[in-house]
Formats: sequence, C-alpha cells, structure tokens
Amino acid sequence: MTFGSEMPGELREAVNETRAKWGWFVVLGILLLIFGIVALYNLVAATVASVYLIGILMLIGGIVEIIHSFTVRTWGSFFVWLLSGILYGIAGILALYNPLLASVALTLLLALALIVSGLLRLWVGFTDRSASGWGWIVATGIVSIIVGLIIASHWPWNSLWVLGLVLVIDLLFQGWTFLIFGFTLRSAQHLKPTPAPPSQ
Repeated sequence: MTFGSEMPGELREAVNETRAKWGWFVVLGILLLIFGIVALYNLVAATVASVYLIGILMLIGGIVEIIHSFTVRTWGSFFVWLLSGILYGIAGILALYNPLLASVALTLLLALALIVSGLLRLWVGFTDRSASGWGWIVATGIVSIIVGLIIASHWPWNSLWVLGLVLVIDLLFQGWTFLIFGFTLRSAQHLKPTPAPPSQ
C-alpha cells in the first residue's frame, strides 16, 4: 500500500498543502535558532524578555478570569474567579513594572517546581515498578531534583540568567524541531500517493 492511499480526500489535500509549505517551517526553525544563539550571548536580556512574556501572559490570564467571573452563577465561584483574576493581573503588572525583581521570584518558583515535580516522578516510578519504563521516570525525577537544588542553592544570584537560559534552551529546541519537521515534509513530497480506488 502506497503512503497516503488510505487517507480520505480532504485529509490528503490538507497533508499535501502542508507539505508544500515546508519552506516556511525551515525558515521559522532557522529564525528560532538564530534568536536562541543571540539570546545565549546576553542571558540578562533574555531573562528580562522571559519575564515580560510571562507578565503579559499573566495579565491576559487575569483579564480572562475577571471576565469569566461575571459569567458564573454562584456568588462563591464569582468571588473565587474574580480574586484569582485580580491577583493574576497584579502579578502580571508587577512583572512588567520590575522584571528584574520578578525574575528573583520566578527563579525560586522554577527551582521549587523542579524539586516538587522530581519528587512526584520518583513517587510515581517507585509505586508502579511493574510498568515498563519506570526506571526512566525515576531517572528524570532525580535529574529534576538535582537541577532544582542547583538553582535553589545559587538563588538569588542566578536570577539574572536562569530564566534567560531556559528561554535559550526552548528557542534552540523549538528551532531544531521546526527545522527537522520542514525537511521531513520536503522529503515526503517525493512520496506521491496513489489515487484511492473507486467506491463500489
């Protein structure tokens, strides 16, 4: 069976359109890689950019939650959503107003999140050792705990570059992923699907 022969017509057409735009994925991947390399040379600026992004997202999330609070039917839920939205909005405004100070708090939260997630992975891995791959879960849990402890041990002095380094890693990873995806689509163009057999 030739690749694509089992696809419905609309799905096959959508896949072919995506393949035809492989170049855009390659360009996006290259741009993300360039941004990641540039950010690597100035981790402080990358940290500030990360805090601004987080602040904007928190502000948008707060506004959405405030709007949502007026759509709930009970007073209890209304005040919960309203208070949550206000707190999110205030946190977003503070992050935008003083990104360096916000990076101190966010770096500590990142360290705590890594430690907690690592402990949870250890617990999941050891409590379900009958499942395949439980050793990898335990290993990733140990790595998360170690990274969290390293970040926490150098806090708050590392707050100027940790978030920037996380942004750099994400940009490089996403750029490499889009680059591979684009070239995979390009190579897939040579696989010409055979027409589907006529329905009986």
